[in-house]
Formats: sequence, C-alpha cells, structure tokens
Amino acid sequence: MIYFSFFILFIILAVIAHTVYQNNIEKKEALAFLKKEFPKEWKSLLNHHVHFYRELNTIDKHLFEKQVQRFIATKKIRGANTDIDDTIKLMVASSATIPSFAFPDFNYPNVNEVIIYPNTFDNQFGTNLSEGDKSIEGMVGSGIMSGKMILSKPDLLKAYDGQPHTFNVGIHEFVHLLDATDGAIDGVPENLLDKPYIGPWIREIREEMRQIAEGDSDINPYGLTNNAEFLAVVSEYFLSNPEKFKKRHFELYQFLVKIFHREPL
Repeated sequence: MIYFSFFILFIILAVIAHTVYQNNIEKKEALAFLKKEFPKEWKSLLNHHVHFYRELNTIDKHLFEKQVQRFIATKKIRGANTDIDDTIKLMVASSATIPSFAFPDFNYPNVNEVIIYPNTFDNQFGTNLSEGDKSIEGMVGSGIMSGKMILSKPDLLKAYDGQPHTFNVGIHEFVHLLDATDGAIDGVPENLLDKPYIGPWIREIREEMRQIAEGDSDINPYGLTNNAEFLAVVSEYFLSNPEKFKKRHFELYQFLVKIFHREPL
C-alpha cells in the first residue's frame, strides 16, 4: 500500500514537473516571437481586413501590431472541425485589441484559448441546428469551458471584410471580458468608467433600451436582453463604425469614449 502511494505521488509530481516545463517552453517561445519584426504579410492582411487598423496613424498602427502579436503569442487559437490560417488568427487578435487598445498592458487574463467553430452553434456547442434552435455566433465560456471563447467562423469573417459595420462578434465577446474585470459581466464596467459616471450610464442604458423597444433606434435589439448584452452590442457598433454611431447616438457615444478611454474619430 505504501509503495502504491509513493507511485501515485511520483506520477503526480511528474505531471506537475512536465506542466511547468511545458509552460516555460511556451513562455520562451512567446518572448522570442514578440522580439521578431511584425510580418509584412500580416500588415497587408490587417490593412485589407481591419477597418479600425487602417484608420490609425503610423505610431498607433505599430502599437496595434504589438498588441496583436502579443495576443497571438500568448493565447491558443484553434479550429474545431474547421481550418484556420493567419487571417483568422489576426481577426481574433484584432477583436481582442480593438476594445482594449487604450489599455496596452491588458492581455485578457480571463481567457487562454479561442476556439473557432465552422458555423453558429447551440447551447450544447453543437453545430447541427434544427429549426427553432437558438443560433449562437459567439460565447465566453464558463464552468468546464472557463477560460475559453467560441466564435463562429463565418460571422467573424463577415465582420472583417474591411468595411465599417454595426456588428462584430469578436469585439462583442471581448467586451464581455473587459466588463468582467470588475468581477461581474453586468454592463457596468466599474474598472473602466469613473464612479461619477456610473449612475448616468445606467440611466443612459434605460433610455436607449426604451428607444430600441419602441423601434426608434438602429441598435441591435439583442441589446434589450440585459445590461451586459447592451454594452457589448453598442460597443460593436461604436468601435466598428464610430462616425455613423456618433451621428445617430451622440450622448451614448460620449459615454463609450469614457469607457474605452479614446476618441475613435
């Protein structure tokens, strides 16, 4: 019995040692990758697909590239029953970088893997949807899926055709993770918004929701689900098409400038 216990202990220690060794290798590989010059092919892909990047000045483009490079080096991006390439990886990393661009030291500690699905999926992560099933484009995992994000490949591609849009599934999900940094995904990002603005922000949410419900707004009605989805939906619009958003929703625009700590125009 004693020998068996020692054997089990040996196995556990061996697994721990292997995990530490593997993590150290991955960290060294990430650091080496970050020291490399940003590939010219990647710059071309960003210019072609990412409207946000294309509108930046030269200095900000460099900062954007370093944040994208860090995300790709430190997070696992893989396909589930679908192929992914550098273009998809850059789209995922851009989705993370766009909402956090004003916070260059932030690298989403609450996610370590992004899984790309071949299509939309259901609550059980299945892609064979039947008529009437809820179709999900993106999801931040919880429970056994904690630390993971799932994105629908067609919807990700649709958001990155190089044009300004009012939607972006990747930005939507990463905004949820920014919202979560204060301990709750509740649409009130207390770590990003100064305290004096929190009450007015909640009142602004209610007013905008009223307009959506009455059909007087071009904001996605999915924002009526709850405050968290409202924040994610309006952030997609604000960060993807700020010029249009400012014209249609000037007061809301001013709040989002405060939340994301930058004037996108």
